[in-house]
Amino acid sequence: MNAAPNQPVIAWGVIALALVAAWTAFRAWQWYRRWSARKSLLQAISETGTDLISDVLVPDGMGAYYHIDFLLLTPRCVLVIDLRDVPGNVFGGDQMTEWTVMDPPERSTFANPQNALYDRVAAVKAIAGDIPVEGRVVFTQRARFPKGLPKWTVMIDSLRTEFPAVERMALAGNAPPGFSDAWARIKSAVTPSPLNQ
Repeated sequence: MNAAPNQPVIAWGVIALALVAAWTAFRAWQWYRRWSARKSLLQAISETGTDLISDVLVPDGMGAYYHIDFLLLTPRCVLVIDLRDVPGNVFGGDQMTEWTVMDPPERSTFANPQNALYDRVAAVKAIAGDIPVEGRVVFTQRARFPKGLPKWTVMIDSLRTEFPAVERMALAGNAPPGFSDAWARIKSAVTPSPLNQ
């Protein structure tokens, strides 16, 4: 007879435990999705070159620093990557001050990333010396460019096409003259960025 009043308390306890377990499982699933997406993204970028540095500060030569998302050593250049992960239709051009993102019902703008990319490439070039340094603004697959891609802007999947694996295989253990020394200078000049993702 005394057990009956405890049944509602036990039932509420079981319900509370089930809710906590469901919430924990949901949060773990969210974390796994973010981790998996980031891992795939890093793999797609790292497959572009033979060595990778991410989330670093590069000195600008005047006492300040530029944050760089990724630096890659490729068979033909050191590649500076400015990574953008924005969902929706992106409207941007070489001469535009701001680019617009339309993801209904939201609309937002951001500064044209090309100017900052040129500055970052110049800072890396000052350290690298005579080897080629290029830059790309890389967008993830969540973005779409209905009016076409501006100069030096690529989708993440296009990196593999632009910097094919055949070239990477040729470079493995056989870097063009000066590339290894320049890459070593770059690695020693950069510092970890507080803006790391």
